[in-house]
Amino acid sequence: MSALIERLKTERIEEIAAAFAKLGWNKPASQYERYLEEQDSGLRVVLVATLEGVFAGYVTVVWETEYEPFRAGRIPEIVDFNVLPHFRRKGIGTMLMAAAEKLIGERSAIAGIGVGMDSDYGAAQILYAKRGYLPDGHGLHYDNRKLKYGDVVSVDDSLCLHFTKKLSGNLGNITLPS
Repeated sequence: MSALIERLKTERIEEIAAAFAKLGWNKPASQYERYLEEQDSGLRVVLVATLEGVFAGYVTVVWETEYEPFRAGRIPEIVDFNVLPHFRRKGIGTMLMAAAEKLIGERSAIAGIGVGMDSDYGAAQILYAKRGYLPDGHGLHYDNRKLKYGDVVSVDDSLCLHFTKKLSGNLGNITLPS
């Protein structure tokens, strides 16, 4: 099987939105149109993976994150990382993460990422640990707000623990999309 990673292009937006709609996930075309605008303005990069020409997943890199500890440290953040369920366990996620880390490595020695705390994020939590990401030491955050002992919050996509990884100078023979 032949996998390709390239930057988000207008012609992929409907295919991506339709793939997630088929799963019942709320990821409308307008989200990817916004991502494309942010990519065009240099705020974000969206890397899209295809397998045999079919959309398989994507990851985005945000250069200036809303998460205060990363923003203060000028740490780019990997945000909104998804591989379609039927393409998992084929190396797509690993390829996307490697490409995102290489891209970040061109600007920063550290990559950041936030991960949800419910079991839906279990595979991602394991992947990040295997790739060398460690908790950043700032504890749980809800909607980028630091939680204090005794706070009560919902366990949903806004509850995150953030991780960082020191990037080495040699991130392999990954060709980045231009």
